[in-house]
Amino acid sequence: MTDAMAHTDQASAAGVATPAEREPTDGLDRTTELDRNGMRRVLGRFTTGVTVVTTGGAKPHGMTANSFTSVSLSPPLVLICVLREAAMHEAVLDRKSFAISVLSAQQEDLARYFADRRRPRGVQQFAPIEWSPGRFTGSPIVGGALSWLECSLTATYEGGDHSIFVGEVLDMGLQDEEDALLFYNGGFHDLHPKEA
Repeated sequence: MTDAMAHTDQASAAGVATPAEREPTDGLDRTTELDRNGMRRVLGRFTTGVTVVTTGGAKPHGMTANSFTSVSLSPPLVLICVLREAAMHEAVLDRKSFAISVLSAQQEDLARYFADRRRPRGVQQFAPIEWSPGRFTGSPIVGGALSWLECSLTATYEGGDHSIFVGEVLDMGLQDEEDALLFYNGGFHDLHPKEA
């Protein structure tokens, strides 16, 4: 059996249509054929890192996010995607800045904490954690993070039920390499660095 045939058999057994089984489209909007849960399952197969995105000011806010990527090295740009209904959405628009802390495998508890809607709001939500304010925007930077970036908001784009926020990096840092916290298939995992 070839690899392609094995892949087709596995996909069929899982109840997911393979590309060969799909009917060709006739120019209609493909989103009408996709359901939200199916898309979540498919995208869940893409492994990402885990970050905490924060904003500063009188009412600082934080949230766990994995929709983060680099955009450009010159100028230094990154982006985050934020649900329009999320409190973080208005916080970023109000402050015109944000920070991103990339979490280590030892910080799964922080990822869960900043994903919990029951946590306190404002300054109180940062009371249980170690953090320091970014020197340019005051956005909280999580202590012990693998790396971090402090950004000013430079552009906003519509992205369905999310907004795409592009930030120019004002400051950044990292610590000695540790295991990274990963998100895959709806759960947290860690990455063990290979020995040299």
